[in-house]
Amino acid sequence: MLSFRPAFFVLLLSTLLLGSCTGYQKLLKSTDVNKKYEAAIQYYEKGDYFKAGTLLEELIPLLKGRPESEKAQFYFANTNFQQRNYTLSAYYFKTFYETYPNSTYAEESAFMQAKSLFRDSPDYQLDQTNTFTALEVIQDFLNRFPESKFRPETEGMSQELQKKLENKAFRSARLYYDLRYYQSAVTAFTGFQQQYPASAYGEQAAFLKLSAQFDLATESVEEKQRERYLEAIAFYQNFIDAFPQSKNLKDAERMYDQSRDAVAKLKPETTAAK
Repeated sequence: MLSFRPAFFVLLLSTLLLGSCTGYQKLLKSTDVNKKYEAAIQYYEKGDYFKAGTLLEELIPLLKGRPESEKAQFYFANTNFQQRNYTLSAYYFKTFYETYPNSTYAEESAFMQAKSLFRDSPDYQLDQTNTFTALEVIQDFLNRFPESKFRPETEGMSQELQKKLENKAFRSARLYYDLRYYQSAVTAFTGFQQQYPASAYGEQAAFLKLSAQFDLATESVEEKQRERYLEAIAFYQNFIDAFPQSKNLKDAERMYDQSRDAVAKLKPETTAAK
């Protein structure tokens, strides 16, 4: 008898699952709106967002004008979020908020739109259009609901996205440097410093900007070297003022000394070469 128990339990489990699927399939085919709605809410509350979402998507047009419609649409938006369909959930939460601006779910819906876009933000290596959109929606939420209970989480999302953009900007500038496009690197690092003055990458950016300018001067035609070495000297002064204890201080001083020596040997030019 004992040897048959595993097979018995497998058969019992299969029967129960089949019965469950059959019940769900019957619901899908049912024309009873109330029965479908009650089942959808039950599935939702149990965390079965796929089944809940499928039923709610069918029900929403049928519930138009009924009091259940509001809850059904909010829950449907959240079933998409819970299944990580963030583009869809952002759209449905936005639609809900615009349709029911005075709903008890309105604030949460606006927050969830922002959270959906936050989750949909790509890795820093990729195009960041979605990240900028998320930041705009997040700021709009903070402006509309300054006292919201969701404010701390929303501000945290904003900070994380800003760090992602900061990381991308630094790495993009660093890529110019690594590829030996020194003039572009100097421009990119200057823009980075202006946009992120308190960045954790501040010291690296300042040193690499100096290094890029020094290398640019070294590789330039003689007619342009003096001016570019003078720029390197100015970058060095800014660097040591901001980071006097930098681990890169010796390399910075070497570039400074070589730049001064070069300037002393080069005569000022009144016309620039090509």
